[in-house]
Amino acid sequence: MPGDEGMSMRVMVLFGGRSGEHEVSIDSAASVMDALDRDKYEVVPVAITREGRWLPGVAPAQLAAGEGTPEEVSPATGIEAADPAGLALAAVGRARTDPRGVDVVVPVLHGTYGEDGTVQGLLELARVPYVGAGVAGSAVGMDKVLMKTVLAGHGMPQARFRSCLRRDWEENAASVIRTVEGELGYPCFVKPANLGSSVGVSKVRSREELVPAMDLACRYDRKIVVEEFVDGREMEVAVLGNDDPAASLPGEVVPLSAFYDYEAKYSEGLARLEIPARLPPETVDRLRELAVRVFKALDCAGLARVDFFVRGDEVLVNEINTMPGFTRQSMFPKLWEATGIGYRELLDRLIALAVERHRDKSRSQTNR
Repeated sequence: MPGDEGMSMRVMVLFGGRSGEHEVSIDSAASVMDALDRDKYEVVPVAITREGRWLPGVAPAQLAAGEGTPEEVSPATGIEAADPAGLALAAVGRARTDPRGVDVVVPVLHGTYGEDGTVQGLLELARVPYVGAGVAGSAVGMDKVLMKTVLAGHGMPQARFRSCLRRDWEENAASVIRTVEGELGYPCFVKPANLGSSVGVSKVRSREELVPAMDLACRYDRKIVVEEFVDGREMEVAVLGNDDPAASLPGEVVPLSAFYDYEAKYSEGLARLEIPARLPPETVDRLRELAVRVFKALDCAGLARVDFFVRGDEVLVNEINTMPGFTRQSMFPKLWEATGIGYRELLDRLIALAVERHRDKSRSQTNR
């Protein structure tokens, strides 16, 4: 059992995945696996290819290099190696069938098919403790339209936004353009509703730029969100906990390009992080308070990063990331480091929170 004296916990690290953030996930997993204390944990890597094949035993560097096949690493379960669903269930099911068990899963998966409740649902079925938000919190946090709608219902301050379906754009682009120009104006941001790391996001300054921006977003999702441009500073706050979460000191992202896009986030020298952010104490308190409120409103667990705009004295919620980037250079661990919790201790806490939440959830009856 997890936590038994003298026994190390078996920690499954899931990474890779089918989303546009596949490479980010590999980098995050490599950092996590390198930092986990091997005196406390036995680490079990499980890679997921871009095509959705699960590869137990394949390390991040192997997946990045295209090495490892299901035939080489899949357990002897009788399941066809080419069956990705079977391999997924086999990999996770070892938590219940392997005599050694898997005590907790760390799903270091960013974006769709990983951060959106899909993998969380699989782990719930397998009854395995896992780090991060549950099915509902992950799904709502991933879908920017649902997220903004829920936060609006909780009275959170946000920028104006409108949404449409890919079908709306393809069948009546003129109507979508009228709505954007009449209710939001230029400049504005066009985003796929269900991607992170600024994949498919465009800053739009005119109708001529709106059309290709919408086409780009439609390549990644059937649901598109368009947001008004906020001329403000970009702040991020990390949240840690379950039912009684705490917020870190805020950090500021200072993009050195047009905006904080995918390239700026993951390339050296294209953005500067100021941690902690230089802000008045009352603004710091407001950011931390709102971050916790957002976390609770979406019923998150374990961890999240909440992003804001600060415009003068005004604070606006931008979005939440329920499984933020987790390399040593990523904002989430750096924010906690500035607040007094180091990278390795942060992982210890997240694993403990996963076990705590699983135990609490197991107290609920599922039948009469």
